[in-house]
Amino acid sequence: MSAIADTADGPVEIIKVLFALFPGYDTLDVAGPLEVLSRSLHNPKDKTTKAFECQFVGPSAAMTSTHGLTVKADMDYEDANDEIEDFDVIIVPGGEGVQDVLKNKTEPLNLLKAFVEIQEKNPAKERTILAICTGSLLLAQQGLLEGLAATTHPDYYTRLETICQDAATRDLSMRTDVMEERYVVNNARFDLGDNPDENPYIIRKQPEGGVNTMHARRKSIARKGSNAWRESRRRESIIRRASMPCGGMRIITTGGVTAGLDASLYLVGSLVSHDSALEVAHKMQYTWVKGVTVDAIDV
Repeated sequence: MSAIADTADGPVEIIKVLFALFPGYDTLDVAGPLEVLSRSLHNPKDKTTKAFECQFVGPSAAMTSTHGLTVKADMDYEDANDEIEDFDVIIVPGGEGVQDVLKNKTEPLNLLKAFVEIQEKNPAKERTILAICTGSLLLAQQGLLEGLAATTHPDYYTRLETICQDAATRDLSMRTDVMEERYVVNNARFDLGDNPDENPYIIRKQPEGGVNTMHARRKSIARKGSNAWRESRRRESIIRRASMPCGGMRIITTGGVTAGLDASLYLVGSLVSHDSALEVAHKMQYTWVKGVTVDAIDV
């Protein structure tokens, strides 16, 4: 469960994030989201209102990236599986080590599957998986992208399609739409605005009338911020969430490594506030390039 911190302005909800590491992860896939989330505040004027608490899990005491950066693990995968209900977000990076994970069927494959199973059993809590770059291949291998849309590094579009097709055949399940986007969000919950059809970041796979508008673009550039974290416990939202794939868990996949920054800003906008995300981007002197949302529902 998310933690509660006391501040001068009262209790502040801290969103617990777990980075699922393995040897050979990509450095920026971890450092980028960590930078964004660590800078995020509930109140931009109060540094004590940090929105996220980040921890690392790995198969050994420390994991080294493909570029030589070593990160110390806070826990191993056995402990992480025991404590998985405590986390709100799991972030899985890409990197050269993804191929070894797929080949040897090692963690974080089981952890990702277990996280989704918990959501399906208890959709009352808002949970998220964010897969950076080729980390989406791990979700595909576990069948977690079936019936959803996804993206990955441009060099791996075909690889992602192949894994998704094999998983759908294996599980007798729905196909995955592989999209060429900075990031793709499934099962989102935020303020869609007065006219969702004019929101350029929303794509509906199966709109009313049966017309498929996948890959379409909208006219307007307007987008409203999110209050999903505060509103997500409304009963009607929980019922709708339970009917969605993966128990309504928010599934985000990204393109290449810098797209992880964009998706992390989206996560801040969804779980904290749009203003907070803009403030983080401003302090980082980073231009937020937005992706798309698929099958969003208004809460």
